[in-house]
Amino acid sequence: MSHLVALDQGTTSSRAIVFDRAGSVAGVAQRELEQHFPQPGWVEHDAEEIWRTQSEVAAQALARAELSAADIDAVGITNQRETTVVWDRATGIPIANAIVWQDRRTAPACERLVADGCDELVRAKTGLVLDAYFSATKIAWILDNVSGARERARAGELAFGTIDTWLAHKLSGGALHVTDASNASRTLLFDIRRGDWDDELLELFGVPRELLPEVRDSSEVLGEVAAPSALASIPIAGIVGDQQAALAGQLCFEPGLAKNTYGTGCFTLVNTGTEPRVSENRLLTTVAWRRDGELSYALEGSVFVGGAVVQWLRDGLGIITDSADVEELAASVPDAGGVVLVPAFTGLGAPYWDPHARGTIVGMTRGTTAAHIARAALEGIAHQVADLIDALGSDAGVEIPELRVDGGASANDTLMQLQADLLGIPVVRPQVTETTALGAAYLAGLAVGTWKGLGELAENRRVERRFEPALSRDKVESSREVWRRAVERARDWARAE
Repeated sequence: MSHLVALDQGTTSSRAIVFDRAGSVAGVAQRELEQHFPQPGWVEHDAEEIWRTQSEVAAQALARAELSAADIDAVGITNQRETTVVWDRATGIPIANAIVWQDRRTAPACERLVADGCDELVRAKTGLVLDAYFSATKIAWILDNVSGARERARAGELAFGTIDTWLAHKLSGGALHVTDASNASRTLLFDIRRGDWDDELLELFGVPRELLPEVRDSSEVLGEVAAPSALASIPIAGIVGDQQAALAGQLCFEPGLAKNTYGTGCFTLVNTGTEPRVSENRLLTTVAWRRDGELSYALEGSVFVGGAVVQWLRDGLGIITDSADVEELAASVPDAGGVVLVPAFTGLGAPYWDPHARGTIVGMTRGTTAAHIARAALEGIAHQVADLIDALGSDAGVEIPELRVDGGASANDTLMQLQADLLGIPVVRPQVTETTALGAAYLAGLAVGTWKGLGELAENRRVERRFEPALSRDKVESSREVWRRAVERARDWARAE
């Protein structure tokens, strides 16, 4: 049976998973990644550690699957997006630590550009908001703060890459300097309609074109593995950003299909087809992937606090001792007893975009118990995702038939039933929840013929459970109205007078 190796390089760990042709896990290995916080608001990674841990787990996963390189059709890469590495082309050594997507050091630079009226130009070309989250201002910061870097960049001596580019470079023994369209679309430097780097944006952000990788398809044979030796000569055949990879792993290849990943936050993407959709709710328009030279697009929205509210119940309030305990506690009451918890601990994301919102609990009485608060916390997650799905469905101009779910909190049956009730559409949980890595494997396998096309790939879809809506629409609308009232009380709370 054919097998594929997916390298899943995330913010907190490097993982590798070996999948068989049926999409089942044959072997897995994972290593945690050290986080560096040199100043408040700064977040860095050691790019060499990223490579070292990723190459080690790749070899370990293959060994645990009891396979050799001869058994592997291809390697696919998926990665934390926006994180920025600049290295010396001659030596392959980074000139500074990688600046992580979470890093806020360039927020003042973004604010100046917004004040100068640049945000509409950026949004029109990239589909993104002008924010320090993305790569462009991180690149400029490295060039301006490492001695001689800007001059060396213009001379073609340096290379930039997001983590996919860095891994492809190292895997190929330095032969490749490439990215794919999904990762390029997260840099603020890529025109998502033309499908190429944009000179006007490069000038705006002060990034020399000489730094940039070649943009390739997300599903294409790019080169061969040179290291680690356990994977030598295997084709490198797929690159895709992590959230787009989860969209592919959930087989959302048709317009209107949507997935939500329940992690610390929540990321919701809906496939919008071959035309980019402009959001009326300040959602992000992004490239989903590029296959056979054709771009596919998605709309993306994020919830800042998803599963993190359960961690707060555990660590902040102490009403549970383990995150998994929240389901039993929440299910011990039939409803939240009128309590609404808006988990806006770090503001509200889409569609509100309110950095001044703060966490709020309303509706408590003397009869309120820990169980009511636990249930309200789960409802708060589900309501936020429902806000996103409402906005995405409106912006995408398509009817979303079901929500495909993954991530740690998707294992919570109570939360998934709440989600189905609020959305009024089925919530579908797959048997294989490693959808990010699986998406990278699927795109790599399509490139080398492991699967002959999307129809053949669709045979791999296996549903573990389907949650059907069971609440009347009158009760849902009443619940949604109470939620909206609570959100209004949370909004703008921390704004300085």
